[in-house]
Amino acid sequence: MARVDLGDLEHLVLLAILRLGPEAYGIPILSEVCAQSGRDVSRATVYVALKRLEQKRLVVSRLGESTPERGGRAKRFFKLKPAGLKALRESRAMFLNLWRDHEAILGDA
Repeated sequence: MARVDLGDLEHLVLLAILRLGPEAYGIPILSEVCAQSGRDVSRATVYVALKRLEQKRLVVSRLGESTPERGGRAKRFFKLKPAGLKALRESRAMFLNLWRDHEAILGDA
């Protein structure tokens, strides 16, 4: 399987799903991305990233039960596929490798 490049937001969304586990759905994913990154990310931006991650076959989604609190609508839960976990590991390794020789340079700047 070819390497999958992750966009910045895709990386954050995958990490949020990993942290949230089986209860990962849109709003908690958005909250986690905003809290952990310090960014003000819109709901639509997260949903677009989730759709891209599904298209890349890095996550899978399922519909939960419909609830009266949501007007009868069901939550869509997201889960990392093995390819998503692999993409995260490869992305992390790449960034660690890039940072390895630059921390001292940035410390002197």
